[in-house]
Amino acid sequence: MQEWSKNKKKESKTICFVPTMGYLHQGHISLMEKGAPLCDELVLSIFVNPTQFGPNEDLDSYPSNIENDLSLAKKAGATAVFLPNKENIYPENYQTEIRLKYLPDHLCGKFRPVHFTGVATVVTKLFNIVMPDMAVFGQKDYQQLQIIRQLTLDLDFDIKIIAGDIIREKDGLAMSSRNAYLSKSQRASALSLWQSLNLAKELIAKGEKDSGKIKHKMETFFKTFSQTTPEYICFCDPQTLDHVDSIENQVLLALAVKIGKTRLIDNALIDPSR
Repeated sequence: MQEWSKNKKKESKTICFVPTMGYLHQGHISLMEKGAPLCDELVLSIFVNPTQFGPNEDLDSYPSNIENDLSLAKKAGATAVFLPNKENIYPENYQTEIRLKYLPDHLCGKFRPVHFTGVATVVTKLFNIVMPDMAVFGQKDYQQLQIIRQLTLDLDFDIKIIAGDIIREKDGLAMSSRNAYLSKSQRASALSLWQSLNLAKELIAKGEKDSGKIKHKMETFFKTFSQTTPEYICFCDPQTLDHVDSIENQVLLALAVKIGKTRLIDNALIDPSR
């Protein structure tokens, strides 16, 4: 992969990179379609990174369909697909980690303590291997997006980070590879994430500024759905991810919810002046 990229650079070709863990859906495709027109080459990586999974998480059961992924990648305009295995990325005696100080202490990082160190480490390695000019990350993983932006800035990567929109099913559920875990009844309950975001938007539009009051109404709303337990509901500064008590400016509303054993995330940027 690195040799391929070096050769493209010698030909003065530009490279756009979309890193994924595979089991591609329309959300991933939208990232490739966003990146394809911006560079000469579009590289997709598929690697289920073990270091970003904690104990009792779904590493061993994470869905996979490489043949379908390759077909979708080709249709979306990918000119190369990087398919490393664990031994390629973390060879024997590997011992280096990339760790951020502050951004991982919020949202998902509170509940998945090893996750973002694993993400930052593997993305750093992938950037060094693929050597892209730009990379596209989805906004559904908003905290991850902010961490990658900070990582790129701090480590002086000459890479432009592009945000891809959240892609939703027709009924509003944010597309995720983990949606495949949901039963029919759980799939219906999973709509509570999108609906709760809309509930918050309506309350803010009516003039409610107290994030605690909005959060309480959202928690009450979630209780009306079976097998549904919020892990967190947070109103944050979109840049720092620090908690916001009074909603005066644009705010990130981020949430993680367990539907049965499946953990789903979603978010919305909300501007009270609009």
